[in-house]
Amino acid sequence: MRTEDVLAAIATGLWRWDNASGMVTLDAEAARLLGMPGEPGAFPQAAVRSRFHPVDWNEINGIVNLAVAEGTLAEARLRIVDEAGHVLRTVRSRSKPFVRGGDFEVVGTVQEVAWPQPGTTAAQSPITGDWRRSREAFLLDAGRALAEAGSTAEVLRVAASLSMPGFSPDGLAVFGVAGDRLTIVGHHGHLPGDDHPFTDMPLDADYPAAEVVRTGRASYLPTPREYRRRYPASWPLAKHFGRQSWAFLPLTVAGRTMGAWMAAFKHPVTFTPDERSVLTTVARMLAQALARAEVADSERELSLGLQRSMMPVLGPEVPGMSVAARYVPTGGGLQVGGDWYDVIPMPTGRVALVIGDVQGHDVRAAGLMGQLRIALRAYACEGHRPDAVLSRASRFLHGLHDFSGAIRDEEGDHSSPRFATCLYLEVDPPTGRIEIARAGHPEPVVRTADGTVLVRPADGGLPLGIDPDTDYPTTRLVLEPGETLMICTDGLLETGGHDLDTGWARLRTVLEDHVDQSLEELADALVQAVHGPASHSTTGPLADRREDDIAVLLISRDGTPALRAPRRTAMNVAQAEPELIAAARQQVRELLHDWTNSEQIDSAVLLVSEMVTNVLVHTDGTALLVAEVASGDAARRLRVEVADTGDELPHKLRPGEMASSGRGLLLMEMLADAWGVDPRGEGKSVWFELYESAVPETDPDPGPGSTPDSPS
Repeated sequence: MRTEDVLAAIATGLWRWDNASGMVTLDAEAARLLGMPGEPGAFPQAAVRSRFHPVDWNEINGIVNLAVAEGTLAEARLRIVDEAGHVLRTVRSRSKPFVRGGDFEVVGTVQEVAWPQPGTTAAQSPITGDWRRSREAFLLDAGRALAEAGSTAEVLRVAASLSMPGFSPDGLAVFGVAGDRLTIVGHHGHLPGDDHPFTDMPLDADYPAAEVVRTGRASYLPTPREYRRRYPASWPLAKHFGRQSWAFLPLTVAGRTMGAWMAAFKHPVTFTPDERSVLTTVARMLAQALARAEVADSERELSLGLQRSMMPVLGPEVPGMSVAARYVPTGGGLQVGGDWYDVIPMPTGRVALVIGDVQGHDVRAAGLMGQLRIALRAYACEGHRPDAVLSRASRFLHGLHDFSGAIRDEEGDHSSPRFATCLYLEVDPPTGRIEIARAGHPEPVVRTADGTVLVRPADGGLPLGIDPDTDYPTTRLVLEPGETLMICTDGLLETGGHDLDTGWARLRTVLEDHVDQSLEELADALVQAVHGPASHSTTGPLADRREDDIAVLLISRDGTPALRAPRRTAMNVAQAEPELIAAARQQVRELLHDWTNSEQIDSAVLLVSEMVTNVLVHTDGTALLVAEVASGDAARRLRVEVADTGDELPHKLRPGEMASSGRGLLLMEMLADAWGVDPRGEGKSVWFELYESAVPETDPDPGPGSTPDSPS
């Protein structure tokens, strides 16, 4: 015997509810018990819902959602009503939800348990929960949903989805006030164009919503006759909607009536005290939600306006070069901050690239950023050198602190001054020469034509605004055809719990993997590597990991790279910066990232460390390191030079076992393929060369007690 036959024999029906499609499938017995045509079939959810008492539907909906969340059975007693709302029977439903992705499917049985007694009304029939409990549950859900709505559109969507216990409206409208006119903010349950007569009417009109706004008192219209009697002028406009009852309630916040809310019903509603209490509570929550959304909408508009006014357009093309930029604001507050970039055409034909970060993520930071950006642009257009531009900008920002500090003291606000980091590059497009001045900002990155990514060390000074007399030394480099330079703010590096080192490592992977893509695609990939889809300047969907503002600027020199173009790096190590020796070693490792012999890489790093340390110990000057990898006829060649201003030439020593110095030239003889010392007009240059060789073969069985050779 089939399962359906067994269930039919015990007067039990089988049903299935698909939340995704909104369809309910009933067998013949379930259809009969629910008052549907006594044949199996699939019915829209609305058609089945109309057969349940509204209070019971609200309750079973909550029970099913709870069962979905907890993975338990859902069981309830439900009253089945006819088209006139009279109770036909009471049934018991037992069901099991199955979650699939973001949707769920419910499979269950339904069985008749009791007939209503003669003379019993729907309100008197026994049910699983009472009206008060359903009302409280509904208000809690409605309050939570309205509190989470972040915009006016979201508030209206929540209001349209409210299913009130026992008397759900099928038409809603929210009215606002603009001067002396009444407007419709949003509506639900009406066809397009139905709102036209009500979109703009005077506040003194004979219309319920206008009267509610004028008086601040609710208006309940339980019958069409009552509507026609009280508002004869507007009744012809409302008549064709076919509604039976209306409730118009004021939307009041802090004693001010900001609009009105209409709930219209196709079935008669008497508006009992309990029903009026629910409507009044919903109206208060709706008013609060709309007020919050209005503030949020204003903040978003202000944010977008600030971004559009403060962030520059890249402007005319740079001859012989491609430029791309991105700006993503922080996810908090007004979503504005102190990061910026700029591309400035100069009177000399050169182009200045600027990127910076004013401390903070608020309106004050955005305001200082705007002033500082204008000042930098003015100094650049006057033709000052990069070091002079940053020196003047630092004095400008420090002067703003002095002036604003006096104002703060008068007002009793002791906010600390703000500083700014900045990286300023002056580019000569025909030659690719770049001069860099840095004020406490992350250093630039260069991707060579063969995809090698190098952090280019650049001399720098304090952030802008701290010391008005700070000097900003310049660093020079040449961007060869096919090479790309990236500058960015620390938000691109440190978002997601990274520090500067791990942040660079993350971006290096992106730069290496997008060698063949356009500059615009690379800019998108860099931002997407941090937190999601990229954009030029938006508050859109990038709120997941925006811990800080992000600005990134890319420039690439057009042209075909030279055949076997060498890769180069250079840096200064000053007497006061011995910690940069580690950076010099890292530069050489990055330069040799694809070198085949790891022992030669270790040798090169050791020799660089010895050469730079020797300059710092035995001279009073700065060590200038220049390293180059070039392709020869047979193999690649690494050449490293370390120059200084000392006149004394190095001498070969014979250090003893315990000596802590004197090994430099001995190591050079042992490890380098070629080396030398070249006197210069002022100072000298010590250099060595390594020729790439295959990985040395190792003895598969070196024997007991033997150890592999070590270059050191």
